[in-house]
Amino acid sequence: MQKTNYQKMLEDIIEKNSHRQKKPVLFLHSCCAPCSSYVLEYLNRYFHIIIFYYNPNISPREEFEKRTNELRRLIEEMPMQDKPELIVGDYEPEVFEKVSKGLENLPEGGERCFKCYRMRLEKTAELARKYGADYFTTTLSISPYKNAEKLNEIAFELSGIYGVEALPADFKKKEGYKRSIELSAQYSLYRQDYCGCVYSKAERERKNKEKTELADKQ
Repeated sequence: MQKTNYQKMLEDIIEKNSHRQKKPVLFLHSCCAPCSSYVLEYLNRYFHIIIFYYNPNISPREEFEKRTNELRRLIEEMPMQDKPELIVGDYEPEVFEKVSKGLENLPEGGERCFKCYRMRLEKTAELARKYGADYFTTTLSISPYKNAEKLNEIAFELSGIYGVEALPADFKKKEGYKRSIELSAQYSLYRQDYCGCVYSKAERERKNKEKTELADKQ
């Protein structure tokens, strides 16, 4: 079965809007500064962007605040034709705890992550409607570790519920992930080595320990 080409869908929407006198408004969920860097560089030419930083999954609070501050710094320092607005959502770890209950022992990339996608995208769609945005999407698909098919599936479903068009996205395409690494180096961005939640952090630590033990044996 042929996979959906979300990049082509995005390009078609950009082309459709290219003749508008006023840029359409995009309500963009951001997971962190490094993932946002390429997305902002790419899309600020075509949309007026409102960035929504909402990540109740991130633990601990210090990590949440560190990523928030890096995103603020990126927006200030990166030259863009149209500077985005930034909305920082509340730190609500209890919301993530609720959606992940019973799924704590699942590996990364499974149903727990899909629940987390929806948690963040639903709040994004809800506020996109409140702010009168034309589109909403998330930076999450830039990561090779995130399921772009599932992210878009959830976004399209929420579009029907909240009445705001979901912007199709697979930002790792066109070497987007590679460009995000380059921009992270250019702006000296803090690049975390785990997704953000306690479970991804524990899995990261376990894998690092296994690598160390293997290296010690060799």
